[in-house]
Amino acid sequence: MSVTGLIIFLVVGLIAGWLAGLIMKGRGFGLIGNLVVGVIGSFIGGFLFHLVGLSFQGWIGSIIAALVGALLLLFVINLIKR
Repeated sequence: MSVTGLIIFLVVGLIAGWLAGLIMKGRGFGLIGNLVVGVIGSFIGGFLFHLVGLSFQGWIGSIIAALVGALLLLFVINLIKR
């Protein structure tokens, strides 16, 4: 992976974490925590979409996949946290 690809991956993850924090209001971990969740969620979303056989194209598709992963991660963390 090139440096540019890594930066794009991180930016997509940061956007997804921020959006996941807005969607799951009151269940997030603050700005920095949600950004970290977004980056980890990017891996999860990409993996899940690959398992199902879906591919995403461009910025919007990448953000959607990362957002799905981040939302799933926040949901699981909140289940464990209780």
